[in-house]
Amino acid sequence: MANDQKGSFFGEDRFTFKDHLRESRIFLRRAIVAFLVMLFLLGLLMLRLFKLQVLDHDHYTTRSRENRVKLVPLPPGRGLIYDRNGVQLAQNLPAFNLEVTPAQVPELAAGIEAMKSLISISNTDLKRFWRLKQQYRRFEKVPLRLRLTEEEVARFAVNRHRFPGFDVEASMVREYPLASHTAHVVGYVARISEQELQEIDTSNYSGTTHIGKNGIEKYYEDALHGRVGWQEVEVNAQGRLLRVLESQPPTSGRDLLLFLDVELQQEAAAALGDYNGAVVAIDPNTGGVLAMVSKPSFDPNPFVEGISVEDYAALQSAEDKPLYNRVLRGQYPPGSTVKPFMALAGLDAGVISAAQHKYCPGYYQLPGQEHKYRDWRKGGHGSVNMQEAIIQSCDVYFYDLAKNLGIDGVHGFLTKFGFGRRSGVDVSGELPGLLPSPEWKLRHRKSAWYPGETLITGIGQGYFLATPLQLASATATLAARGKHIEPRVVRAVHEPGPDGELKLTASKITSIGPIATNHWERVIDAMVGVVESERGTAKRIRTSAYRIAGKTGTAQVFSVGQDEKYDEDRIDFKMRDHALFVAFAPVDAPEIAVAVLVEHGGHGGAVAAPIARRVMDKYLSQGH
Repeated sequence: MANDQKGSFFGEDRFTFKDHLRESRIFLRRAIVAFLVMLFLLGLLMLRLFKLQVLDHDHYTTRSRENRVKLVPLPPGRGLIYDRNGVQLAQNLPAFNLEVTPAQVPELAAGIEAMKSLISISNTDLKRFWRLKQQYRRFEKVPLRLRLTEEEVARFAVNRHRFPGFDVEASMVREYPLASHTAHVVGYVARISEQELQEIDTSNYSGTTHIGKNGIEKYYEDALHGRVGWQEVEVNAQGRLLRVLESQPPTSGRDLLLFLDVELQQEAAAALGDYNGAVVAIDPNTGGVLAMVSKPSFDPNPFVEGISVEDYAALQSAEDKPLYNRVLRGQYPPGSTVKPFMALAGLDAGVISAAQHKYCPGYYQLPGQEHKYRDWRKGGHGSVNMQEAIIQSCDVYFYDLAKNLGIDGVHGFLTKFGFGRRSGVDVSGELPGLLPSPEWKLRHRKSAWYPGETLITGIGQGYFLATPLQLASATATLAARGKHIEPRVVRAVHEPGPDGELKLTASKITSIGPIATNHWERVIDAMVGVVESERGTAKRIRTSAYRIAGKTGTAQVFSVGQDEKYDEDRIDFKMRDHALFVAFAPVDAPEIAVAVLVEHGGHGGAVAAPIARRVMDKYLSQGH
């Protein structure tokens, strides 16, 4: 018991001695580790400060400055477009638009809903906004409502403080005063698509929302757009402008002066009346396009700020296809309008002479074949020479001529006049037509060429297709006796500024030949007979005011069987032949060449020729 108590009294629980030396060493080690850790962390902090303050100084200074200073692009004013007499065809009008910066609006949908109490916002506006929002960055302004009224601008100004991120911005909006009269030639601008953003110089289009989509607006986009400018501005925390620090003004786009005559354009459209079709007029001396009408047409103005889905669908599904440019993209069999060119090819090749006669019984047969290639006149024309064949439009004469020339001769000569290739006109969207050849048929139809196909090519049927512009250009070349000038719509480009230089556009000029002068005159005399002769197919348009050289034509919509008869009165209107007419005047000193195509018009002499006469009357009466 005593021992137990003694042990308890002297035990380690009550008498434990501290090792001060050991504890000092432990403390020292821990202090050194803590100091090193603190020193390391301080080093890291200093390194970070050094990086921020020294190495990244310029970067963060710039970012800090960007919070206060913004670089704002200044979009250039788009160039204007005028007709030959100074009539404005495309202009820029001031407008106020409601725009939203999504990054500055806490509740975007709620903010837009509240805005409806001040400004009328349609479902179309909303659809356009949400679509465009996907294309813009969050800090970029997206248009919500376009062309605000003065009252709406005033209401917004009073309530501006309630709508952070919403702003009314002034802009210039493209407008086409003559609307449908020039839609297919001038074209229109619309919002830049995502695909176009991949193709354009985005730096030069900063602040620009629209780009030319077709017509002259697209072809001359670079000239019309100009060069972007910029402003360096100081803003407050809410992004409001305080002052302009520095600026570089934009360079406005260049104005375009056209060969186009608006009065002639309107006259041509009116002359078509209730028919659909195309009218093209060219000055043979310059290649300038005086009129380019495709009917029906459409109003391009709704496309500028975004046409509604419903309205666009209605245009696309319309039976008469108003969006379809018949002048540049309409490819039709040229019919008998190619016969003067075929006659010139025969004379130049020595295959025929002007006095040589050919008997026409109303049909033509290839040697050893029973198939009859019919003439448009059932009883035939009897014995005709070249001039009479053109005047009466004898098919049999030209069947035989095509056979003797051969398809290579036909193709080679007509190519010189621009058939089968694009004319090079300065309007976007042109198609090349089709001048067939054995090589073409083998490549595209995987079939050999047959002699009968040469015959129908010689009268402008079969695979042969041409646009109204090609017909007008070829006729202008014929009028100029072989001088081919590439057709142009734009006559001159006006440099920016009141004293800017007026630069004339250049056209490519080539010569078809050498062809004997008397060959040209014999063919042209025959074309004069088409109008002036009692047997001419366009005799109803003859006039004592000036002399016209022309040629009628008919383009088949469907083929008539060997033993069938084409009866216009018994077939549906949409299945009737197209009416064609080409002409130039005055004969001795041509000033205008015209090509007219009337869809389902039937006979060129009865329908298309009077339209051409009306266009020529209008132009020549103006004293050009």
